[in-house]
Amino acid sequence: MREFLKYVFASLTGTVIFFGILVGGVLLLLASVASLSGGRGAEPDIRDKTVLVLDLSATISDITPSEDGREVDVQRLLRGGGGRIVPLSTALDCLDKAAADKRIVGLYLHGNLSSEGYGSGFAALREVREALLRFKAAKKPIYAYNDVYSERDYYLMSVADKIYLNPFGAIEMNGLASEIMFLGEAFKKYGVGIQVTRVGKYKSAVEPLLYDKMSPESREQTQKLLDDMWGEFVGSVAPSRQLAPEDIQRLANEKAILAGEDAVAAKLADQTAYLDQVLAELRKLTDTSDSAATFRQTSLASYARVSRRSLGLERSSRNIIAVVYAQGEIVDGSGGDGQIGGDQLAKELRKLRQDKEIKAIVLRVNSPGGSALASEIIRRELAETRAAGKPVVISMGSVAASGGYWIATASDKIFAAPNTITGSIGVFGVLPNVQKLASDYGVKWDTAKTNRYADLGTITRPKTEDELKLIQANVDRIYDEFLTRVAEARKLSKEAVQDIAQGRVWSGAEAKRLGLVDEFGGLEAAIQAAAEAAKLGADWKISEYPKRRNFAEQLAKLLADEETDRLAQSPLQRELERVWAEAAALAALNDPLGVYARLPFTLRFD
Repeated sequence: MREFLKYVFASLTGTVIFFGILVGGVLLLLASVASLSGGRGAEPDIRDKTVLVLDLSATISDITPSEDGREVDVQRLLRGGGGRIVPLSTALDCLDKAAADKRIVGLYLHGNLSSEGYGSGFAALREVREALLRFKAAKKPIYAYNDVYSERDYYLMSVADKIYLNPFGAIEMNGLASEIMFLGEAFKKYGVGIQVTRVGKYKSAVEPLLYDKMSPESREQTQKLLDDMWGEFVGSVAPSRQLAPEDIQRLANEKAILAGEDAVAAKLADQTAYLDQVLAELRKLTDTSDSAATFRQTSLASYARVSRRSLGLERSSRNIIAVVYAQGEIVDGSGGDGQIGGDQLAKELRKLRQDKEIKAIVLRVNSPGGSALASEIIRRELAETRAAGKPVVISMGSVAASGGYWIATASDKIFAAPNTITGSIGVFGVLPNVQKLASDYGVKWDTAKTNRYADLGTITRPKTEDELKLIQANVDRIYDEFLTRVAEARKLSKEAVQDIAQGRVWSGAEAKRLGLVDEFGGLEAAIQAAAEAAKLGADWKISEYPKRRNFAEQLAKLLADEETDRLAQSPLQRELERVWAEAAALAALNDPLGVYARLPFTLRFD
């Protein structure tokens, strides 16, 4: 009995401790979230000679700002990704307000950008960079400081009037690379069979599931895309630092990482300094005489609560331009967080079309594509919106390819950045089977059926040649529809589209040259074009959709879904995150017909 009571007591104690840790963890999470983000509340008191502080230790993302202003991704926070996000529109709005605000005398940039998911892509950063240049044009200085600058950080911070670098820090300047994970050998080893159907010699989305390296066609398109992206980087950074493009190329080829005074000598930094020395300079700028006090400052999150009305910048109108964000994998159905559900987005667009106050729609697309059926459902709603007399303008974010391009075809005009990733006009199907894996463990299936193809959708065996022909015919049909959609939308012959399609990925710069994109420009340019197309003059304002969950709602949904925590971000764990991302991409392949218009897995530039 004693041993039994000891066991019961230990179990009860463990249970109490477990629930104590659980409740404490939730409370700490809520406290962390609250500290990471301020509610809307009253406008902050901005004093004269204040510096706007932009902490880049976040992900700049194409999402709707939440109504309470608490821009936190709970899932990322739980798995150690930091959790903090900055909606692109918030960053642009704050920088433009600050440029016109006489109380703001300068801008301080610091921190290292996160690039999880589809956030902080180079095209989005280009829009922030252009806003920084507008701020600078208002004759207000920009200061930048970091211990270590990645190229992503430096792309933004290179606009600064003064770039400081920790004496023991460094600036990365070694070019861009794209490392693709191949699972073909692993699937063979563990007995998972993969059969594919595809159209387009460059449609390499299926290659990581089959091979152990890039095909020549995949390497060709990836190299060209990298060269275009790097060319835009060099073309932007070099003049900001009064360097020639050849100087940046030489540094990338010969130095790669420039530490301390080497970075200053190469003109990548203006001065080495410790943080306290930089803060002293900012105290001078804000006339803060007390050396023990911090400089007069306001954070981006706080400054976002400054209304445009208080600065005389607010638009007052009953004519609304709806800015709709479509970010993530395109999936059939409603979709989840970080996904574009075909049915859900179509429903949102339908409501906007029926709203008489909505005069035009700007669809911001940041997606590698996904379900062909879901893409067509979204495209159809956009086409119906145009037919109802409401202009539709597409603003391509960092990625708007394959299914992301499919939905863009139903528009009056397409805007992209030179470093947008787009194109990938192609289709594929993935047909996995677990016959060998199951057989190795003694698991087998037997089937009774009424018709020859009744079990076409099974994953318990490979597809027969006849079945593959049927599926390939469906893939060919959808690819032909894709070509037709593009040809009609872009006023090109189908043969011309065939030449530039083939599943090939293009940079925005090449896409414009090929006629797949109308103009270079970001979200602001697309909004202005929508206003002009709707003949609104200056009588309009914007409203953003869909409305996003605040952090409390995110947490409630997460707990309801019983999603487990993921690992913190050590270098090894970051690689595990990549495996997770590949698995998540596979899990998102839910097209009812098994046909997809999607980018290669997973195109990433570092």
